[in-house]
Amino acid sequence: MAEEAKPSTPPAKAKEPREATDVKGAKAQKASGGKPDLATLLGLVLALGGILGGLIIEGGKIKDILQFTAAMIVLGGTIGAVMIATPMRVLKGAMHRLIGVFLDKTPSFSNLIENLVGYATKARKGGLVGLEEDAMATPDPFLQKALMLVVDGTDLQELRTMLEIDITLDEHHGEAEAKVFESAGGFSPTIGIIGAVLGLIQVMKNLANIDEVGHGIAVSFVATVYGVGAANLLFLPAAAKIKASIQLETQRKEMILEAASGIIEGLNPKIIRAKLAGYAQNESVKAKKTKEKTADTKAKVDQKIPAPAKA
Repeated sequence: MAEEAKPSTPPAKAKEPREATDVKGAKAQKASGGKPDLATLLGLVLALGGILGGLIIEGGKIKDILQFTAAMIVLGGTIGAVMIATPMRVLKGAMHRLIGVFLDKTPSFSNLIENLVGYATKARKGGLVGLEEDAMATPDPFLQKALMLVVDGTDLQELRTMLEIDITLDEHHGEAEAKVFESAGGFSPTIGIIGAVLGLIQVMKNLANIDEVGHGIAVSFVATVYGVGAANLLFLPAAAKIKASIQLETQRKEMILEAASGIIEGLNPKIIRAKLAGYAQNESVKAKKTKEKTADTKAKVDQKIPAPAKA
């Protein structure tokens, strides 16, 4: 008898390497962004609420300052002036930074320290080559470069020089992107004055109708309000927040630099942890205060709850 044909089975799907899977997951998590920045959102609400509330208390109406043409003059003129003064590459980076103003992406120094000490422990037990897998799995380009330099056995002085150059260049790029919003904050009030003058020109054409003159003058100054308001409520605060985030990012990279240098030197992981502890000091103090406050609140609640009666 002819042998019975065996049903063909589809070839098994090749599994992706664990490193690739980890990188994809990390990148997806990174792409999702951080949580909304409550300080920015509450600040905008408080600032706009105070200004509009004061307007209403003084007898004004919100519709008095809602002028589409004034907004078009101020925003269009400001954006155009910024584009003239800024290279396109810096503009693209500034737009990306603006997203970070509304999303809280503050790095956790405590978690980073634990990861870096883990790398140091692994290198001390299994050698520097054992960090290559971790370097390929991390989505952070700076951390990946630092680990790869460690794996390659780069000279300590050369490693520090290369990483310090990257830190300095990234800091300069970030400052240039922050200056985009500083420039917008400088242009915006001036463009608002231009809008007010344009409105007054139209008013002067209707001097024969005195009723329209007063209304026209009031409307013409809305552009000035938009210009000054945009500068002081959006552009300049955004520039200040971007600079603050750049400082945090620089501190994070300095931590990675110190840890990589310690691994190259063969320092004990405990010594590396002690060197990096200062970066997380403020974060630890904040966490400790939060924990103590939570404990005090719980104690007060427990005191108010009567003990159960004994049978």
